[in-house]
Amino acid sequence: CTDPGSGSFFKSKELLSDENILVIIHNSGNYSDNSGVLAAVLFHISLKMFGVSFRSLGHEGLFLLWIQKMRQRHDNNINLQLCVGDVRLRCVSVQVQAYLQPFRLSVEKLQDISARLRRDLIRGLGKHSHHRAAVKMLPTFVRATPDGTEKGDFLALDLGGTNFRVLHVRVVEEEQRVLKMDSQICAIPQDIMVGTGEQLFDHIAACLSDFLESQELKGQTLPLGFTFSFPCEQIEIDKSILIRWTKGFNCSGVEGRDVVQLLKEAIHRRGDYDIGSVAMVNDTVGTMMSCGYRDQSCEIGMIIGTGTNACYMEEMKNVKRVEGEDGRMCINTEWGGFGDDGSLKDIQTEFDLIVDKLSINPGVHTFEKMISGMYLGEIVRLLLVRMAEDKLLFGGQLSDALKTEGSFETKFISEIEEGDAGLENGKNILTALGLKWDLNDVRIVRLVCDTISSRSARLCAAALKTIANRIRINRGLDHLKTTVGVDGTVYRKHPNFSQELQDTVRLLAPKCTINFLVSEDGSGKGAAMVTAVAQRLALQSRLLEDSDGEDEEVEDEDDDK
Repeated sequence: CTDPGSGSFFKSKELLSDENILVIIHNSGNYSDNSGVLAAVLFHISLKMFGVSFRSLGHEGLFLLWIQKMRQRHDNNINLQLCVGDVRLRCVSVQVQAYLQPFRLSVEKLQDISARLRRDLIRGLGKHSHHRAAVKMLPTFVRATPDGTEKGDFLALDLGGTNFRVLHVRVVEEEQRVLKMDSQICAIPQDIMVGTGEQLFDHIAACLSDFLESQELKGQTLPLGFTFSFPCEQIEIDKSILIRWTKGFNCSGVEGRDVVQLLKEAIHRRGDYDIGSVAMVNDTVGTMMSCGYRDQSCEIGMIIGTGTNACYMEEMKNVKRVEGEDGRMCINTEWGGFGDDGSLKDIQTEFDLIVDKLSINPGVHTFEKMISGMYLGEIVRLLLVRMAEDKLLFGGQLSDALKTEGSFETKFISEIEEGDAGLENGKNILTALGLKWDLNDVRIVRLVCDTISSRSARLCAAALKTIANRIRINRGLDHLKTTVGVDGTVYRKHPNFSQELQDTVRLLAPKCTINFLVSEDGSGKGAAMVTAVAQRLALQSRLLEDSDGEDEEVEDEDDDK
């Protein structure tokens, strides 16, 4: 196989017939007939000879595998190279493909994974099976999505790190529904993060007081949405028990207590303002609700960022841990724990197991560790280290930086896969990591990044298919049309992730039409919308009770007559 510019692809037909290979090549503009771009290169290789499935490697992988075999047979004396315009695909060892193969999941495998998750969802919803469920399916007590009639002023608190936000959200009725927002960021000093719970909530109450003063809102008693991004057991929409602190917090006297009550007590101690009803909000629910205000068909929320999670509107009759059969309730799936019971062992690679072992929570959040931004870069790093040790990359030479856990950041994956700029970005990243590379190394690194991010997107698609299909079946529909509110840095910033996710979920769920809407500030605006919907439902309930009471009085009067 020579450069197309020389006038022919193959100098020796024996190379083809000898390996029983069928090659179909559409000529490109580089050739004499000037017939267009190279459209396909398709190889059929004897499975008996290579022991590799056509589907698993794909066209490019088979081509590279064939080159490797040819070089072995001809003692590396043959110049095997395909040129497509300015792009040169050099030989990638079949050993590289062998490393990547376990990350490539077929449609059949994805459907099987979806079926496993479906069983876990049912187990998590059950009253008696919940305690042993890997996917916890937590009730949020959010009983509806926005219907467009919400209006008014709302406060929101967003606490989840060393800073927290206070927000004033105004829902305005105009030609188009508008959310207007003012916000303020407040720092939490280190001594308060590890002090007493009273100190923490007094600090939050003080910052909220300053914000209300600046917004001239102290004379009003406004409802508040509270995004509290720590593990909690939600008892009601306004009651949430902290299970444990994370993210560097360790305030005494808070674990095992209702954080809403602690906030109210701190505000009461000040005495200079008051708040109305409080709604506790999970960030995934906030994502769904903020998108639901813009698109009322949005009934699924999904985050794919540092971590991953999803929520959706479930039929109340299936939520066995909460009394009541009527209506719906948003369920926080906590799907990051999918596989914690060993149900995903068959797709965990040796590199996934290393990442899990070295994490701060081994054996926990199995699904999350295969797809979220906190771990993708480390999976790539482990692969690159192993390939270099096997002399498949960087001339077998490793840098101290690449040997360091966490040195290959997940954002590097996005940069390396960034279209035409990807190769140049890859060169700069590898240089910054102290590696000696050639162009073939950069291309292999790009292939590794693509393989890992692709697996992440496809696994997310399999999980999302499970939820969408459950909603469809719950409602007895032949076809479901719904919207997913989505957020997270992986979804937002990776150049190919969103498209691969959408393409795969359409393939897996042909009976569901799923649109995607990127959230605008789920933890802020979304928290306000949860509060707004709760206010609307409470008002509707009061009006219904008043109406029932009037009917009863009329009936009593009739009886007297």
